[in-house]
Amino acid sequence: MDRYLTELIGTFFLVLAVGFAAVSGSSFGPLAIGSTFMVMVYMGGHVSGGHYNPAVSLGVFLRGKMDKADVIPYMAAQLIGSMLAAIVVIAMTDTAFAPAPGPGVGIGAMFIAELLYTFALVLVVLNTATHPDVEGNSFYGLAIGFTVAIGVWTVGPISGGAFNPAVGTGPILVSAFMGGSLANLWLYLTAPFLGGLLAVPVFRLQLGR
Repeated sequence: MDRYLTELIGTFFLVLAVGFAAVSGSSFGPLAIGSTFMVMVYMGGHVSGGHYNPAVSLGVFLRGKMDKADVIPYMAAQLIGSMLAAIVVIAMTDTAFAPAPGPGVGIGAMFIAELLYTFALVLVVLNTATHPDVEGNSFYGLAIGFTVAIGVWTVGPISGGAFNPAVGTGPILVSAFMGGSLANLWLYLTAPFLGGLLAVPVFRLQLGR
């Protein structure tokens, strides 16, 4: 239960940062989001692994560093944390938010952006948090957080910068409950999960064993 609670809390604060950044429109949003992810990884990495992302959990499981019995509970905790954060943002700002492609951006460009940067994120997680050659390092959280920040800065205007099925799904579901659309939901599920899947065989090639 401690692992699932940690995943819920970490995902909650990550999505809270995403929501407030989206509502405020601050140019420092990517830094706030990446930094939040970083500190939450350091907060819970020793307890749950600090995934806060179903695509990361899938990648870690396929890498062999996560029990099969934990996969669904981790993802459920992440989704619950995401939805709770979306509700809190609405309660505090009276504004619903949900990731969406930028104006005039096609499905193909959005899909590729989400796939590539989720691939990068999961590959960074696997290499910094599960590779035996860097076991026990203190830089993994910084690397993971800055991967998210870089992704949001570079392709956020194209794809919405989720790179995380929980970040995409929770706010979209809460927004839909208030009359929003579910049209983009499949994109924020399939592209990140596919990116996470692709990272695993590449990591195995890097591992060389």
